[in-house]
Amino acid sequence: MPRIKSAKKRMRQAKTHAALNRTQRSQLRTAIRKVRSATGAAAQAAYDEAVRLIDRAGRKRLIHPNAAARNKSRLAKLAKGGAGQ
Repeated sequence: MPRIKSAKKRMRQAKTHAALNRTQRSQLRTAIRKVRSATGAAAQAAYDEAVRLIDRAGRKRLIHPNAAARNKSRLAKLAKGGAGQ
């Protein structure tokens, strides 16, 4: 347990940020799963939602920006009806 005031604050912040990151990562994974399982017009709607979350995750460094670009590319191919994973 930290004794220094700034270390205590850091610990509180880390706990809060970890919870927020866990929530956002879960939402991101769920959105990606929905795109993979959807077909037709529903796939395009799910793709649009997933792209919004992927962009935000990449911008906030929740995932690496290159991983965000790679996910978007692969999902776009799936949403268009191309050969998927």
